Parts: sequence; structure tokens; C-alpha cells
Amino acid sequence: MEGRPASAARLFDIRRVIGVLFVIYGLLVTAAGFFVSDADLAKAQDVNINLWAGLSMLVLGLLFLLWLRLSPTVPPPSRREAGDGGAGAAPPAGE
Repeated sequence: MEGRPASAARLFDIRRVIGVLFVIYGLLVTAAGFFVSDADLAKAQDVNINLWAGLSMLVLGLLFLLWLRLSPTVPPPSRREAGDGGAGAAPPAGE
């Protein structure tokens, strides 16, 4: 039970959610950039916007995941570890 809050804190870290979403959307938009028609390129003044936007999103998502890897989440200490003597804390050993 002690490891559960720590794993929950790591699982729901906002950097992981943002990173994964940007990687997924980046892959989809990049794939759309590979299958662009000449008419679509002419509309965008011969700039493959989907390809560049997809690659940018992919890089941003990977940066978020790298940030998460280099600086992991440290969950706050529990009441027992903090020693504040809250309602759920055990009495000291000598008493």
C-alpha cells in the first residue's frame, strides 16, 4: 500500500499526458504530411505545413517525455514519514 501513492503520482504526471498526446498527434500529422497532394501544396505556397507541424509536435512531445525522465516526480511524504502525529499515525514506541 505504501508504493501505491508514489506510482499514482508518477502515472498521472501532467508531463507524461502532454508528452504522449503530442507524440501521438505529431505522428498522425506527420503521416498526413507525407501524403499531401500538389493542390494542397499550392494552397500553402509550396510549404508542407502538415509535415513541419507534425515534426514540431513530435519533437515537443519527446522533449516533455525527456523532461519527465530527467526530473521524475517525487511524491510528498506520508503522515507517518513526516512524523506530524496525525490521526492515522502510530504512537511512539516508548509510550
